[in-house]
Amino acid sequence: MLIIVGAILVTLCVFGGFMLAGGNIMTVAEAAAIELFIIGGGAFGAFVVANSMKTLKASIAGTLALLKPAKFQRQDYVDLLKMLYEILQKIRKDGLMSIEDHVENPSNSAIFQKYPKVLGDHHLLDFTTDCLRLIVGGNLAPHELEGLLEVELETHHKEAHGPSHAIQNVADGLPAFGIVAAVLGIVKVMSIVGDAPPAVIGQKVASALVGTFLGILLGYGYVGPVANALGARADEDSKPFEIVKMALIAYLRGYPPQVAIEFARKLLFSEVRPSFQDLESELKAAK
Repeated sequence: MLIIVGAILVTLCVFGGFMLAGGNIMTVAEAAAIELFIIGGGAFGAFVVANSMKTLKASIAGTLALLKPAKFQRQDYVDLLKMLYEILQKIRKDGLMSIEDHVENPSNSAIFQKYPKVLGDHHLLDFTTDCLRLIVGGNLAPHELEGLLEVELETHHKEAHGPSHAIQNVADGLPAFGIVAAVLGIVKVMSIVGDAPPAVIGQKVASALVGTFLGILLGYGYVGPVANALGARADEDSKPFEIVKMALIAYLRGYPPQVAIEFARKLLFSEVRPSFQDLESELKAAK
């Protein structure tokens, strides 16, 4: 909802300030349709040229997803930490091979079934089971596994930020498309100089300048902030993957399950991070 509130504030302050200063809003409104067609159409065309179909779809889906809360909330992170704790405890008590069936058939796993949020997120589930599979059968040293997981997370991070970068490029180009619209308007004005009265020419120049105004407003007031919000959401959505990596690597380095989970807890942002005492209570209940 902050996206909508912010957009409304931008609109009210910009256009409200213009009207309070004595500006005629109808001058902007009358020119806006054509100018938006030129600016918006040109920017969208460039957006299509510059990106793959995958990025186009992800950008649209990601923008719409900003109207909803983040995928993982505080309790979801607690559940993820509890799941990892149960897995690590089982490894510690029964050995690595005891989780093989859980890894190969997570939908039938008594552990994974307790945590439907993880089970329903196939990207996170695949990442978790792939990590555990490497631990069970890969015979990798902790630093080797950590390097491999860092490469995978870097790839995931780059892919997740694709829509943000694509939309930011549009935001950067919108002022230029506004100038294009304004120049076309001036070209039109120049073609009637000498034939039209000064009042008409003045009106045409004002309409042309609306193009520059709208290009800058759209770029810095709407599209740019959306791109930034997409980047922040991508960082939030990558946090569960980082938690899985940290917990497993810490365990492989010899830390007991509860300490490994504490390493992972430290990665969480403050607004969703459970306190040490709260998490300890949850882990005791999971034993």
